[in-house]
Amino acid sequence: MTATLEQLRRCHFAVDLGAARTRVYVKGAGLVVDQPSVAAVNTRTGALIAVGEFAEKMTGRTPDYIRVVRPVSGGTVVDIEMAQRMLRQLLGDKTRRMLRRKPLLRAAACTPHDADPLAQRAAIETLVGLGARRVELVDTLIAAAVGCDLPVERPEAAMIMVCGAAATQVAVLSLGAIVTAERIPVGGDAVDHAIVQHLRHRHELMLPSQSVRPLQLALSGNGLTPEGPESTEIHGRDVATGLARSVTVDTAAVREAIQTPLTAVLDGIGKVLRGCPPDLVADLADRGIMMVGGSALLPGLDQMLRQATGMPVNIAERPDVCAVQGLGAMLEGRIAPMVLDPLGT
Repeated sequence: MTATLEQLRRCHFAVDLGAARTRVYVKGAGLVVDQPSVAAVNTRTGALIAVGEFAEKMTGRTPDYIRVVRPVSGGTVVDIEMAQRMLRQLLGDKTRRMLRRKPLLRAAACTPHDADPLAQRAAIETLVGLGARRVELVDTLIAAAVGCDLPVERPEAAMIMVCGAAATQVAVLSLGAIVTAERIPVGGDAVDHAIVQHLRHRHELMLPSQSVRPLQLALSGNGLTPEGPESTEIHGRDVATGLARSVTVDTAAVREAIQTPLTAVLDGIGKVLRGCPPDLVADLADRGIMMVGGSALLPGLDQMLRQATGMPVNIAERPDVCAVQGLGAMLEGRIAPMVLDPLGT
């Protein structure tokens, strides 16, 4: 963790800028923003037309002079000015006025594991543009582990897997710090892309841009597991004619199509375990892996990991908001610092 608990207690608000969604926690008010990280801009005037859910609904449905942009990619701010404008609109006038009254406004932000200095600087400048005089950075893995009540401060292993849209982060934590971690550039978007390509090549069908979560739309019941439905009907556009068409898709073929991105995730888990001390690995045999992040809700993903690793796999109660809730717990002072009593005192 870059910031200490004492520094985080002085912060007034926390931001989790994700590739898929942006979340803001205000001290004393709780989670005030949980919206898609999307903005729509008029390219003729430069005016901001919409942000959040409304802007996401405009994707693929806009005229030429309206551009839908995502200022955050892979957990990193790629367009600082647009990210600031989007955050101002998402916060609203009332919340911004309340924050501006603070004499020394402090903010906290999540950053991906091993984020380079440029990515860290982008996150800091984004919040400085909102009026923050000081910005504390927290590793997303630590924040998510705190948010799902893992015993990170104890001398025993806790394994967490943050399933994001653009990347998957896996780590083993002990004594309030990361023992070993791996960031895999494969997330929910890669799984979606694999399914979209499968439908295009096998069935000559293109999904509409709004169907960016085809697993949720196409599969039901047990989803990716063999116990799920054998086939399902999907609506899309014919590649050749451009006309609307529906096809019946074999779910076994869908499971096979997503094996490639999921194999990369399994390799990352194996690499983390190989770099972990044997005593901590023994702890994980009973406790297993805790999955957080929006992509953790992909149907059947936990069961596939359970079968591949032979370890227990659990999904947090609210996996999509664990990171920002963890930041909020640190801001509110609900996390007690670990105190070591040296021998001889």
